[in-house]
Amino acid sequence: MTTSVRRPDPADFDWPSDSGLAAQVREVLSACTQADGAAPLDESALLTLRHDGLTGSVCLVAGDPVVGFAWLRDGSVDLVVHPEQRRHGLGRALLDKALDVARSAALTAWSHGNHPGAAALAAATGFDRVRDLWVMRLVVDGPEGLPELPDRSGSSVVVRTFRPDLDEEAFLGVNAAAFAGHPEQGRMTRADLELRKSEAWFDPAGFFVAEDRASEEGELLGFHWTKVHPGDPARGEVYVVGVSPRAQGSGLGRLLTLTGLHHLAGLGLPEVILHVEADNAPARAVYGRLGFTHADADTHVMYRHP
Repeated sequence: MTTSVRRPDPADFDWPSDSGLAAQVREVLSACTQADGAAPLDESALLTLRHDGLTGSVCLVAGDPVVGFAWLRDGSVDLVVHPEQRRHGLGRALLDKALDVARSAALTAWSHGNHPGAAALAAATGFDRVRDLWVMRLVVDGPEGLPELPDRSGSSVVVRTFRPDLDEEAFLGVNAAAFAGHPEQGRMTRADLELRKSEAWFDPAGFFVAEDRASEEGELLGFHWTKVHPGDPARGEVYVVGVSPRAQGSGLGRLLTLTGLHHLAGLGLPEVILHVEADNAPARAVYGRLGFTHADADTHVMYRHP
């Protein structure tokens, strides 16, 4: 199979359009999600496409209509090929062209799912496997199937829901401190937060923060932001749990995690997922004790080209 690779004009990409380049890209993304059971782009990438389009990036596409694309941005490349067009050399052609465009710059690439085809392509083009991100799953049978919430009577720390337009800066401060060493989460900005707040799934009733009422201004010490994914059936997510370094080891992380899980279970969701770094053994152990399990296929893999 021979399909030429071309570089379209970013001005031709209009995400909400029912026709044209963006519509074709959406069709490829939808087909891959349905076939693979996981979206080929992460949340940050999808938000960028929806709100900024291809501004400041390079997109290489194959086929007319589009059946695959490579998207270069911020030192990374996303490679997506329609399931019906795989195993014909199209992914290799797109990746070779992307490497040529990037020239000597280092590149990272995610495989959203531990796909053998992605591993083979990475090995053939000089990418090394450098990071594994686990998806862990918990089958939920109502709140009664979860451990009880810890008794915090006498504590000055209370858990309440997030207050839009009041808690943003305090949340961002705790998030930055809790994830100071994390390559993505720790860099969240006010603009990033506002984008997520504008999403249909955002619900402050499922966004919990721990406030120390003994402090003069009610310091936030941690949070558990949950998410509900629509579908049939819908499922919940431990979107992100963070605890201030000064409160770590106090049991606050367990309290916040269980608070969010009880909330999701109360919504009648049959399953809750979360993402955790594969090398974070303490966190994996905590989630394992709560009943979360992991299958090898539920692994997102980051590759790096030197």
